Amino acid sequence: MLDFTYTVIQGLEVWLAGLYGLALLLVGAGIGFFVSYYLKKSHQVQLEKEAEGRATRRLAEEERTQSLALLEEKDHWYKLKVEQEKEIEGELAKLSVRQKDTARRDRELSGQQEEVSKDLIRIKSQEGRLVARERSAQGVEAELAAAKEQYREKLELAASLTADEAKEHLFEQLAQETKARYAAIIRMERTRAQEESDREAKKIIAQAINRCAVEEAEHSSTSTVTLPNENLKSRIIGKEGRNVRTFEAATGVRVVVDDTPDTILLSCFDPIKRQVATLAMARLVKDGGFTPHHIEDVVGESQKLIDKEIEEAGRKALNEIGAKDVHADLPKTIGRLKFRTSYGQNQLQHCLEVAQLSGLMAAEIGVDANLARRAALLHDIGKTVSQELEGTHIDLGVEMADRFGEHPVVKEVIAEHHEDHARLDPICFLVKAADSISSIRPGGRREDLEGYARRIVKLEEIATSFGGVKDVYAINAGRELRVMVRGDRIDDDSAEILAFDIAKRVSDELTFAGEVKVMVVRETRSTRYTGNSNNRRGGNNNNNNNNKRSQSNRRGGGSRRSRNGGVQSKAAPRSG
Repeated sequence: MLDFTYTVIQGLEVWLAGLYGLALLLVGAGIGFFVSYYLKKSHQVQLEKEAEGRATRRLAEEERTQSLALLEEKDHWYKLKVEQEKEIEGELAKLSVRQKDTARRDRELSGQQEEVSKDLIRIKSQEGRLVARERSAQGVEAELAAAKEQYREKLELAASLTADEAKEHLFEQLAQETKARYAAIIRMERTRAQEESDREAKKIIAQAINRCAVEEAEHSSTSTVTLPNENLKSRIIGKEGRNVRTFEAATGVRVVVDDTPDTILLSCFDPIKRQVATLAMARLVKDGGFTPHHIEDVVGESQKLIDKEIEEAGRKALNEIGAKDVHADLPKTIGRLKFRTSYGQNQLQHCLEVAQLSGLMAAEIGVDANLARRAALLHDIGKTVSQELEGTHIDLGVEMADRFGEHPVVKEVIAEHHEDHARLDPICFLVKAADSISSIRPGGRREDLEGYARRIVKLEEIATSFGGVKDVYAINAGRELRVMVRGDRIDDDSAEILAFDIAKRVSDELTFAGEVKVMVVRETRSTRYTGNSNNRRGGNNNNNNNNKRSQSNRRGGGSRRSRNGGVQSKAAPRSG
């Protein structure tokens, strides 16, 4: 019982302690609430006072700013007013100055107007005097015209010539004097220019030729194949000519089997086909397989070998001149020149020779040597297809150069190396000169007898077609033409012009390599006889002719004459 009571008492104490703690807690909470409320209220009052102070200060600052802005604006307007007043004063001053200038100009114009009026009166008076003088001059002029007509009639009667006849006579004399001076100037200037150009050209060309070694020309349209024995001829012909017909059809070459011991002849004008046939026949002779099928196989293999040789020859030629950036088909095209000939001269050798000469001369005169060599190597490229396509080798060459993307100078050289048109680049002149050197050098080309005879006859026909020509002699293998003229019909000046005209016609009508020298020879003879007076008078007449001849020589100036009175001229070179 006591334990229970004690337990209850302890429980009550615990509850009382809890209630006491709760009461204390509530009291503390109330006190804290009141304290915090008081603090918040005091802080709020302080914040309101600070906000009011800030608002007051801001309003004061705004009022001060507005006051300052107003003052600045008033100051700005005041300054503008002052400036405008100054500008107005300046304009007024300028206006005053202008008014003064205007008044001064008005006074000056008034003075000038008075002077003009005085000048006008003076001019009118002078005009009247001039009219009177003009009338007087017209009267004097009429008198002079009448006197001039009288004197002209008297002169016509005294001279037995009308005025028109005298004018014609004067014009004839002036024409003769002008012709003589013209011919003398031509001779003098051409002699001087030719001497200077020949000296420099010979120096450059001699240096180039000394550094260029070449071979002589070879001309052949047939090839021979040596056989080990005569029995192979029957095998080459085959049964009923089957083998030889197959060979000729495959190669396009004519096979000639005659009585020549151990030799057969292959004839064709196409050098490439002839070379393929020669190589194929040599291989057939070596292996002895003369059957139609084997012949076709061997010809095909030989064609491939020749194509390879052509390409290698083209690459070698391009490498020899140092060419770069070439078209893929260019070596094959250039290599075909190896099997082309012109007047017996190998075309690839000719083009390489022209390239070497052009490069050496270009280096001497300061021109692009690489471009000169390239243009010279390609100048005859049209001859590689001239037998297969229509057109001249010049037109075909220009088309091929355009297709290969060559330099414009290269195309110009191809188009102009046989022509005398105006050229833009000096390389054209170099290539043409080198082409002529390669063509006319000893051993360079060979000419058939009929072509040589035709050229000689044509030279003589051209010279004899001119009036006053007595005899014509083509000498020095057709490189020099001596024209003998009649001294009584051709004087010194006419001889100079005749030489020029003949050389021009030879250059235009004939195709040849190099140049032809035209020499016009004029001779006057004076003869005397001893005996009676009639003969002496005849001798004096001849002597007078000789004196006229001497005067004509003195009038001729610095013309180039030979020892017998000849005048020289040269035809421009044109290579075939």
